Amino acid sequence: MGLKELAVNVLSQNKKAALLIGGAGVAVLGFGLGYKYLRKPEKVVRVGVVSQVLIHPLKSGKAVSVALAECQKMGLKFGELQDRHWLVVTDDGHMVTGRQEPRLVLVSLTCEGVQVCLNGPNMEELRFPVKQPDNPIIDCRVFGADIQGRDCGEEVSRWLTRYLGAEKTFRLVHFEPQMKPRRSVQMEPLFSQSEVAYPDVAPVMLLSEASVKNLSSKLEKDVTVERFRPNIVISDCEAFDEDSWEELQIGSVRLQRVMSCGRCIFTTVDPETGIINRKEPLETLKSYRLCDPSEKSIYKSDPLFGQLHTVKKTGILQVGDMVYKISR
Repeated sequence: MGLKELAVNVLSQNKKAALLIGGAGVAVLGFGLGYKYLRKPEKVVRVGVVSQVLIHPLKSGKAVSVALAECQKMGLKFGELQDRHWLVVTDDGHMVTGRQEPRLVLVSLTCEGVQVCLNGPNMEELRFPVKQPDNPIIDCRVFGADIQGRDCGEEVSRWLTRYLGAEKTFRLVHFEPQMKPRRSVQMEPLFSQSEVAYPDVAPVMLLSEASVKNLSSKLEKDVTVERFRPNIVISDCEAFDEDSWEELQIGSVRLQRVMSCGRCIFTTVDPETGIINRKEPLETLKSYRLCDPSEKSIYKSDPLFGQLHTVKKTGILQVGDMVYKISR
């Protein structure tokens, strides 16, 4: 092969390579641009403002109102206080809630440093350590699911038994980080990845002030937000707007709605007196907040009030935060 022919051949091969490389580059660029424009951009709409952040450290106990909270995968946390991480149980480990013992709603569990403070009407305050590693771990049952809890001691047991005034013995247990949580899907198939300690099913429950006001307008006596035990209370929106908020951004937190909160007899316990009337506001809710017939298999005859969310992105949320609805 002569020098001239060799030069032509090399140039021809280089041209093919350049065309191949250039073509591949265009294809990659085209795919990137296509993905960018095919993927639907997020639409962000302001729908309300956080008016209250509430942690219920003791299941069925008094709420603790905080200015801000860390929103973890398993719910809200403020210092040592974590939502529904303490639970009253019977001697054999079965959960006890305000459904069976209405006066539990008057019991306050708070923390000061590394001490838990337990308070109730006509009871002396009892303090005990948050961490008691030498105490036994109790196998418990919460809505038919197995879960563990660290026993909080004999003195706490006597305090609760005396307060509730029943013939049986009550104990207090604490869920610790190394313990295996309950999977929400065990209680409700609509949940997939979510895990909880002692909440009924969801890590976060959200409710608007307007919805509570709407219900109160139909009752002889007004009810308060506390009766419905939400974690996040929203203002500056219309009644039941929260029913349509599928995904929310609050502060640095991203929440995903899973389902409505079906209400039970517990709503008939007055959070200020601890008295159960077994009728209102449940009957009134049933008169206008039942589910669509197509969802009867999910909610049955429970009226819907408030929304249950999982935590898509953890972070900090606080009173005064704008609430944004995310759609695509």
